[in-house]
Amino acid sequence: MASFIKALLLVVVAEMGDKTQLLAMAMASKYKAKQVLIGVLIATILNHALAVAVGSYVSTIIPMNLIKIIAAVSFLVFGLWTIRGDKLDDEDNKKVKFGPIVTVAIAFFIAEMGDKTQLMTISIAAENQQPLLILMGTTVGMLIADGIGILGGAWMCRHIPEVYIKWVAGVIFMFFGTLTLYNSVPAAFLGPAYIVLYVALMGGLIYLFGVKLAYFGQVCDIALNKKDDLSEMESEEKIQKRA
Repeated sequence: MASFIKALLLVVVAEMGDKTQLLAMAMASKYKAKQVLIGVLIATILNHALAVAVGSYVSTIIPMNLIKIIAAVSFLVFGLWTIRGDKLDDEDNKKVKFGPIVTVAIAFFIAEMGDKTQLMTISIAAENQQPLLILMGTTVGMLIADGIGILGGAWMCRHIPEVYIKWVAGVIFMFFGTLTLYNSVPAAFLGPAYIVLYVALMGGLIYLFGVKLAYFGQVCDIALNKKDDLSEMESEEKIQKRA
């Protein structure tokens, strides 16, 4: 059960502001929220089942201590990725000529390939040898995070600055990465000189990804635009009913 909760929480954190959450929010401006979430569910099960299978296979050919070090470095990378944010391109948001659920599932599956949450699922599955619980946890986590984006994105943007959400999520990842790395590397690498070097390196990378290369406004632009579009549609429907 601990693996399920860990996978769920980490995916919720990873998905906040991620490209696939942006895609789900954009899709919700075209289709009903229920249809989008069903499409996300189908795509996530297929995509993360593949990721869990890869992670489980990796754990059989690589020593566990090395896997933990790789997972720790991955968490640090995911933290930097999170504070930088993602950008949804027109290519990611292109229409597919199927029904709403199939359209969302296909677009989401493609967008998730090589994305942060898929790579993180591989890392978690390799580190924790409980594939079914990992798959369940990451799937539920994706639904929660994308549900928050679709249903509560506009509210969050009006009450919580987007940059705060990104930095809190990023810091959580870097904390877990640092803690795992500390518990996994040989004692020879835990001396003061190495720690100072690590802090300086991470400080430089955090500044680079969190300030210089960061994307701002993506989540709130999509969430607020979606809210405005829905309001306009409701107004038009009321006018048509009165007419």
